[in-house]
Amino acid sequence: MAMDKSLMNLDKGTICSSWNHIGQRLATGSIDGTITIYDSPEPDSSSTFTCSSKFKAAEVNIVKVVWSPPEYGDAIACVSGDGTVSLWEEVSEEDAQVVKWKLCKLFERSHGIQVLDIQFGISPRSLKLVMAYSDGQVKVYELNDPLELQKWQLQAEFQNVVDSASAFEKPSCLSASISWNQQRGEGNPLTFALGFNSDLPQFNSSKVWEFDEAHQRWLPVAELALAGDKGDQVYSVSWAPNIGRPYEVVAVATHKGIAMWHLGLNPESDGRLSVKKVALLSGHEGEVWQMEWDMSGMTLATTGSDGVVRLWQSNLNGVWHEQAALET
Repeated sequence: MAMDKSLMNLDKGTICSSWNHIGQRLATGSIDGTITIYDSPEPDSSSTFTCSSKFKAAEVNIVKVVWSPPEYGDAIACVSGDGTVSLWEEVSEEDAQVVKWKLCKLFERSHGIQVLDIQFGISPRSLKLVMAYSDGQVKVYELNDPLELQKWQLQAEFQNVVDSASAFEKPSCLSASISWNQQRGEGNPLTFALGFNSDLPQFNSSKVWEFDEAHQRWLPVAELALAGDKGDQVYSVSWAPNIGRPYEVVAVATHKGIAMWHLGLNPESDGRLSVKKVALLSGHEGEVWQMEWDMSGMTLATTGSDGVVRLWQSNLNGVWHEQAALET
């Protein structure tokens, strides 16, 4: 009978993690501000993951850690509990076979305002880093030179609302979720989905933001919510990889369940993208905190406050179902 094998044991106090599927590495953040890097064993090896680095990244807890795209080397961005965002790069010592992590960039922090989520995105000419804040603001930073990880520039700042001409009071946000469209190339516009869990309904619903090259600005091109759902607080969003579908798939988790959305590839006459809600998945008890697609965009893994990992797939008729439930 086949037996499950533990691949690694995480340190006590680990509260967040990020998987690097290119390098087969795991970065974790802990409650004491420590970042730990685990490297995968050699192929066909019976050994487990090994800890290759451990360093102090903050004086408070680490709440988020994200790997940069592989084109920009081995680097991670992390968010600490006091709202500070720092960027770290793995470097090799010149005279020894030793690697260490150095601080490349410490982003300015506004008093009393927390960074809730960060995600990298990549365009043909630059690396982007989008940050969502507890006051409902969104900032997009840009890096033009992959060898100068400290030289980030603020490209844009806006609110997660469709009608940007309206003046809204600042919301109080508990969490936010960002997910980039992973399609790359000159013909694919730079887009990401963003939703908030706030006390103001206008900010909550997931909007799809697209970069308008002609006017050098970000525009909301879709809203992933039906008329009666637009005020629902969003817990997590996840944009599926696309390996040939004539539409995009984005998953959005609220208290009503996990909504599956089909998003048109070509803008309509008003510049917006067509949206269609094709499924509402239920099964988790409580909030869904995290959602991750496989590399093909065919299977969605979700987890939340119930401690259960659920795997979802659609059949050939487009009907979504729960494929498996994994309990600790």
